[in-house]
Amino acid sequence: MKKIAQRALDIEMSGIRKFFQNAKPDSISMALGQPDFDTPNHIKKAAIQAINEGKTGYTFNAGLPELRESISKKLKSDNGLRYHPDQVIVTAGAGEALFIAIQALVDPGDRVLITDPGFVSYEACTTLAGGVMDPLSLDKNLHINVDAAIEKMKGARLLILNSPCNPTGTVESEETIRALVESANDAGVTVLSDEVYEHFIYDTKHTSAARFGEDVLTVNATSKTYAMTGWRIGYLAGHPDYIQQCLKIHQYCQTCAASISQYAAYAALTGDQTCVSVMRDEYKVRRDLLYNGLHDLGFRFPIPQGAFYAFVPMGEETTKKILDEGVIVVPGDAFGKNASEYARFSYATSRENIAAALDRIGKVVR
Repeated sequence: MKKIAQRALDIEMSGIRKFFQNAKPDSISMALGQPDFDTPNHIKKAAIQAINEGKTGYTFNAGLPELRESISKKLKSDNGLRYHPDQVIVTAGAGEALFIAIQALVDPGDRVLITDPGFVSYEACTTLAGGVMDPLSLDKNLHINVDAAIEKMKGARLLILNSPCNPTGTVESEETIRALVESANDAGVTVLSDEVYEHFIYDTKHTSAARFGEDVLTVNATSKTYAMTGWRIGYLAGHPDYIQQCLKIHQYCQTCAASISQYAAYAALTGDQTCVSVMRDEYKVRRDLLYNGLHDLGFRFPIPQGAFYAFVPMGEETTKKILDEGVIVVPGDAFGKNASEYARFSYATSRENIAAALDRIGKVVR
């Protein structure tokens, strides 16, 4: 084997992608967190107009001024957060926002508090920065165990929050988020809040972590909200001291987000928001279809409150049989050491696919 840097050897390929890529032609994929909606027309038209007008060069490193202004207004109106446009960096998706924030904040040996199970990128980005994941336990309803988390705060560098959560579909309450943020900030721990699924909440409400402390970085994106995963536009907002350092890393790894995608994101944020509510209403229907169907087949788990995932305890053997039957889900161990008995289902697929998947799962469990 050729000589490889240890930081690369210390991480694995994403377990999510592996199962998607290995799907059989007749498989029903419920693996990827990819909206099956097309990007709304007014957003696509804005991109085409930008191309026709020759807006294809570099933008400012931090992003188009008008886009950062629109993000600032969005954060104020939707989230109750006051960020000046200069406190915003437009990134190549939420993934880059997470990466540059962790690179800017975490030194070798620093502890980073991450839920187990949790989104696959968090631990990998921590490892690449030389940090050490310190897992946070979840309760029986897949919510963060607040008391246990607070006990781990002392001496930690970073707490990563994700609500609504991938992979569990849980939405943390305002009380929980307040307690975690205030305890973290009191202990000198910075909070990195991943809020990319904020608009897909069904039976409760979203709470932004930065409402409760200054030592918080907020990550979001247009990817899920506007079915723009391939456009690769995310953003990072926070205290100027953090943003200045994150911007330096962004400059060298990305220069700037794609110009055409930025013009499309501007149209998304400033245009008609009906498309978002239409998608949310449809995801709720699909959630109920999947939840009720799995419940009828004997599976017991909390109904997902947000995002578009169900995290289902079914055992490794049953998960393997379901995969063999051609229903592509992600085994829970892709998300952490404490989740091997679970499987993640994405219901960002059609009602017809969900019904067909339930039929196949029924053959396995009956």
